[in-house]
Amino acid sequence: MLIRRITATATALTAAALALTLPSPAHADGHDSADTHCDLFICQVEANDPGGDGKAPSGHGGRGGHDGGGGGKKSKWSCTYKRAAPQPPAGSMDWEGHKPGDGAVYEQTCSYGGDDAYDVIRMVWAADPPKGGVDPAVLAQRAVDKMRLRGPDIGIAPKAGGHGLVGLPVWMWTAKTAEAYGPNTATATAGAVTVTATAKVDQIVWDMGDGHSVTCTTAGTPYKSSYGKKSSPDCGYRYLRSSKDEPGAKYPVTATSTWTIDWRGAGQTGQLTQTRQSQTQVSIGQLKVLN
Repeated sequence: MLIRRITATATALTAAALALTLPSPAHADGHDSADTHCDLFICQVEANDPGGDGKAPSGHGGRGGHDGGGGGKKSKWSCTYKRAAPQPPAGSMDWEGHKPGDGAVYEQTCSYGGDDAYDVIRMVWAADPPKGGVDPAVLAQRAVDKMRLRGPDIGIAPKAGGHGLVGLPVWMWTAKTAEAYGPNTATATAGAVTVTATAKVDQIVWDMGDGHSVTCTTAGTPYKSSYGKKSSPDCGYRYLRSSKDEPGAKYPVTATSTWTIDWRGAGQTGQLTQTRQSQTQVSIGQLKVLN
């Protein structure tokens, strides 16, 4: 059973008011409704785990991660632990009948990874610091979520609103910002475990809208008028036909960046890969020769 305790600090709150404000993930997901037990100051909610075995992930006595339900299929829980600071006062239900100094109380955050994903946070007592409950790979993903990685900050010549010509060079590039190209670094911490992740773009694939694509392993070189009709040294293209028959008489250009994310923490290392996209358009005309 999932147990979530909420302690009221105002004596004016009644048990009924507390019950109305309690979150009930199981009830919200259409599973068994929650049982609520309240006195004037403390409410305890019990609800079935949607993982299928009716048990929450265990965090007591140093056990953490997944609860197999006595040999049944494992639920889709992933949990992390953080020692509560300050520790609850003596007599708090969070001590589960124990006294301060006898083990410690930890804040357990469990994420359910099913179709109806959500987090459950509760306080649990453990005789020893929970081991194995903090998954560095989970923390790595949390660090990535902080980065706000974006698609390329597109630069292109001819520029949007301008006109290029069949056979003349097209230059493509992206601004080298942390969010559009990297490197981008972030950390995530749970308990004594800290994971640092660093992301950078390895390549950008430019879909030119005419059935061809260009793969660039650099950010590209921004075009300057002084370059004239020179080709880009590292990321360029030449159209072989005009865009007059395309919607709006323009080619849609899509730039897809591949981010490689290296993470390190708790004596472990790993790598993640993500992609991001940006779009623009270019107008390409046919060069006319006058006799």
